[in-house]
Amino acid sequence: MKIVYLYKSLAVWGGVERILVDKMNFLAHEYGEDVYIITSDQGSHKSPYTLDERVHVIDLDIRFHTRFRHNLLRRLFEYRRMSRLYHTRLRKQLMLIRPDIVITTTFQDIKPLLKIKGNRPLVVESHLNFLHPDSLLHRIQLRINNYWAGRAEAIVTLTNGDAEDWKRVSSHVHVIPNMVHLNDTNLYSDCTAKRVLFVGRFEEQKNIGELINIWQLVHSKHPDWRLDLYGDGALWEKYKQEADALNINIEVHKPSSQIMDVYRRSSIFVIASLYEPFGLVIPEAMSCGLPIVSYDSPYGPANIVSEGKDGFIVPLHDQQTFADRLCQLMGDEELRKEMGRHAIASSQRFSADKIMPMWKELFEKLTSLS
Repeated sequence: MKIVYLYKSLAVWGGVERILVDKMNFLAHEYGEDVYIITSDQGSHKSPYTLDERVHVIDLDIRFHTRFRHNLLRRLFEYRRMSRLYHTRLRKQLMLIRPDIVITTTFQDIKPLLKIKGNRPLVVESHLNFLHPDSLLHRIQLRINNYWAGRAEAIVTLTNGDAEDWKRVSSHVHVIPNMVHLNDTNLYSDCTAKRVLFVGRFEEQKNIGELINIWQLVHSKHPDWRLDLYGDGALWEKYKQEADALNINIEVHKPSSQIMDVYRRSSIFVIASLYEPFGLVIPEAMSCGLPIVSYDSPYGPANIVSEGKDGFIVPLHDQQTFADRLCQLMGDEELRKEMGRHAIASSQRFSADKIMPMWKELFEKLTSLS
């Protein structure tokens, strides 16, 4: 089976980038599928994640990001020009490859894709909630994109909550959680280190400023504990400076290529996102034996964490309760260890062996109908 994935680039440390690489590698290596990734903006950038040599990489060399060099009027003109060039080159590649399945996570591509894909099934992977908190302009654009996504042969969501929202525009909605790169060693956190960990992009969605506020509540009671923030993004420098100025035992780090070791050197994992379609780092941390404290962000964390068993789910923006749950775990080593043991077992739901057969079944169903 020939499978084509479409994505802007695999050039940054990010959850979507990592999961796409992991899935493509599994399909090519374990199932022997003929897998292609077509990008628009990869250029000479190297992927931080290693692609299997059997995955074909095609970059269309559009470089949409270069339009931001210009003023607004010129930017709009450049975007239209680049979009036409992108669709022309994409159509040519699809004609050459003749794929059995086309998969996109890039919603602005969907309307033209419906025209150029022919009778090939189009699968839309939703790595964003159907609607998520953002500016009014973005919400309007999202509604338009969602409308066209509803015309695809399949929409795949990560959680049941998001699936219910997507059913407003499509009757072909499937729930397939992310496969997760789980800890595959016999080495786990012993939950004795006085370290709390966050891993993720430094962007508005991740709500790191509120996490720092929560840590100020915690630090006065547990000054010997440290909060480690790992990630990258536009707001990294801002939060690095804020953390340093507060002097409350927060360390801000760039991404680590040995992230499993980082998990194992910690004792609690935290995430305070405004919205979280899945939360790849949550089962990763759980597989290393870490209990979780998370906001009840729509819709991911509550689908992964079992309240009171392998972690705590806190109402969104309830900073005091979040701090209280953290303090409860920080003050009770046995509770941390017990929850950590449950977390290891629970995380196995998201292993490749559990998730990838669901994708294979969907592909076979769609191709049998086309």
